[in-house]
Amino acid sequence: MGEPAAINQRLRVLVGRLRRRLQDESSVDDLTAPQASALARLLLLDEPSTASQLAGAERVKPQSMAKTLTALHEQGLIQRAADPSDGRRQLITLTPDGRDAAQGARATRIEWLTDALTQRLSESERQVIAEALTLLERVVEE
Repeated sequence: MGEPAAINQRLRVLVGRLRRRLQDESSVDDLTAPQASALARLLLLDEPSTASQLAGAERVKPQSMAKTLTALHEQGLIQRAADPSDGRRQLITLTPDGRDAAQGARATRIEWLTDALTQRLSESERQVIAEALTLLERVVEE
């Protein structure tokens, strides 16, 4: 069938490519892929976050996240407030416009993936994907 090492390699490459493609597809309203991704992360968290938490979650360097957050702040998509428990840190939240942009980016990603699966795969192929997802869920269960 397939050697575990070869399957591992193909899966890692594929997941990375899919993630990048979804990021590219979510670039709406003059947002870069990292900006759209940071907004999506804030929407997902649905609570204030620090720059370092976002950088860790997005797997980017703190300096890169700082640049992304500065651009989002300048566009009025996020707001910053002092952390009441540590005045040196800032808590970042979405503004109403930021929430709208994040939801638009999410809708764009969902639409692209739905269209891609529908247009490029047959019903039986989509069923194979569904079965493979069930197996992958077993792999990551703790």
